[in-house]
Amino acid sequence: MNTPIDPTDPTTPGQPAPAEPVFSPAERARGRALRRAQLPWALGGRLAGLALTLVLGLSPAGAALVTATGRWFGSSRTAGVLAGAAALVLLGQALQLPFGAGARTVRARYGLVTQGWAGWAVDAVRSLALTLLLVLPLVLGLFALTAWSPRYWWLPAAGAAALLTAALSFLHPLLIEPVFNRFTPMPPGELRTALLALAERDGVRVRDVLVADASRRTTALNAYVSGLGATRRIVAYDTLLSAAEPREVELVVAHELGHVKHRDVAVGTALGAVGAAGAVAVLGLLADWHPLLSAAGAADAADPRALPLLAALAALIGALSGPAQCAVSRRIEARADRHALELTGDAEQFVAMQRRLAVVNVSDVDPPRVLELLFATHPSATRRIAAARAWQAERARTAGGGTDGGEDARGGEDARGGRDADGGGGTDGPAGDDPGGAAPMRTTPGTSVV
Repeated sequence: MNTPIDPTDPTTPGQPAPAEPVFSPAERARGRALRRAQLPWALGGRLAGLALTLVLGLSPAGAALVTATGRWFGSSRTAGVLAGAAALVLLGQALQLPFGAGARTVRARYGLVTQGWAGWAVDAVRSLALTLLLVLPLVLGLFALTAWSPRYWWLPAAGAAALLTAALSFLHPLLIEPVFNRFTPMPPGELRTALLALAERDGVRVRDVLVADASRRTTALNAYVSGLGATRRIVAYDTLLSAAEPREVELVVAHELGHVKHRDVAVGTALGAVGAAGAVAVLGLLADWHPLLSAAGAADAADPRALPLLAALAALIGALSGPAQCAVSRRIEARADRHALELTGDAEQFVAMQRRLAVVNVSDVDPPRVLELLFATHPSATRRIAAARAWQAERARTAGGGTDGGEDARGGEDARGGRDADGGGGTDGPAGDDPGGAAPMRTTPGTSVV
C-alpha cells in the first residue's frame, strides 16, 4: 500500500526536503517597488486612452473632429474617413507619450533601460507609422462595407477580421518584428547544438533559433516563439544568452518548444480569429443602436462621423475581454512550463532559470492577486516555481512506489501548477512592463513568450 504524502512533513518517504527560499527579502522588495512605481504610469495610460476614445465616441466631439479634419482634405466621404482615422490615431499616440516616458524613466532607475531618449523617440515614430499603415486601409475597407449596407456590414467584416488575424500572425515575424529588432541566427557552438538536439528529442521541427538584439533597448531577459508554418521561429534575447547559464537557456527553449508542441501559436491565432469575428459582430449590433448613434452625432454606421463611436466600442470590447484573454494565456504558459520540466527532467535548473528571469527583470514575484487576474499573461514567478516543486515531488513519489490513483498527478494542484495557473503579455514590452509584475514581452494573437 502506498504511503500518503504529507507535504508539510520532510520525513515523509519520497518527499524532498523543504527548499530554501528562492528569493531574498531584498529581491522581493525591489520587484515590489518597481511594480508600485510604474503601476500609475501603466494603468494611467490604459485608463486615459480608454477615456479619450469613450469621450470622442459617445459625444458629438468625435463627430466634430472627423468633420473638421475631413474639410482639410476636400470634405469627401473618403477624406473624412481617412483624416478622421488618422486624427484618432495621432491623438491616442500623443496621449500615451507622457505615460510611456514616465514608465521608461522608472525602469531606467532600476537599470532596465539601455536605450537613449533619441532611440525611444525613433521607436515611437516607427510605432506611429506602422499603426497608420495598418489602420488606414482597414478603416477604408470597413467604411466601404458600411456604405454597402449600413445595417449588415458586420457580416462580411467579421469574416474579414478573422482572415486578417490569421494573416497578421503569419506575417508578423516578417514585416513587423524586423521594424523594431534585428535578428541573426544563433552562432554555431555547443549551445546551438544542444538546443537543436533538444528540439529533435522533443520531435519538434525547428528551422532555426534566432537571436534578437534586445540589448540596445533593455537589460531584461526573454524569449518567445512566433509565426506560423514557414515563418515559425524561436527567438531568444541576446541579453538572455549573455546573462544566463547554458542549461538555463535550454530550459527557456524547452518552454518555447512546449508552445510549438502544443500548437499554441496556431491555436492562439484561431482563438484570436474567432474573437475578432465575434467582436465585429457585437460591434455591428451596438453600432445599429440609435441612442448610441444619436449620442455620437452620426446618422448611421455608414456616416464617417460614426468612426469615433466604432473606435470607442472596439476599445471597450477589448478592455472587457482582456482578463479572459489573460486567463487563457496563463494556462497556456503554465502548460509550456510543465512541458519544459517533462522534456528536461530538471526541476532545479528550471527554478534557477525562473529565479534569474525574475531577478534580472526586477519582477514582482508575488504580485497582488487582482493585478494578476486583470493583467498578467504569465503565472507569477512564485507560482511557476511552486508548480515545478510540485512536479518534482510527484516525480519523486512515483519513483518511490507509484501513485495510489486517488490524487491528481500534480500533487492536488491545477494540472498546470499553482492554484489556478495564472500570472504574467499581453503586454507591450519586456518583462516588468506588465502592471501585474510578471514576465512577458511584446505579443500578437499568434505569439507566445517565456
